[in-house]
Amino acid sequence: MKKDFYSTAEVAQILNLSRVSVFNRIKKGKIKATKVGRNFIVTHDELLEALGDKIGPAKKAQIEKAINRAMKDYKEVFEKLAKE
Repeated sequence: MKKDFYSTAEVAQILNLSRVSVFNRIKKGKIKATKVGRNFIVTHDELLEALGDKIGPAKKAQIEKAINRAMKDYKEVFEKLAKE
């Protein structure tokens, strides 16, 4: 059964981490969570992203930026490799 929101305890169990590790990842921004009262909740999509099953918009932007920089810096090399 798919849930819309997960508690930090559930996220810790799913990711096989301690709750402290989950809180640290939330604090560092590696897991996006919403504070509700004294607790945090994590959406299903954010949990999938933390699991690596889905790439979020921020990561897509990072990947796109890296690809564009590589294309700019190594365009000639890529073209030579494509000819081989």
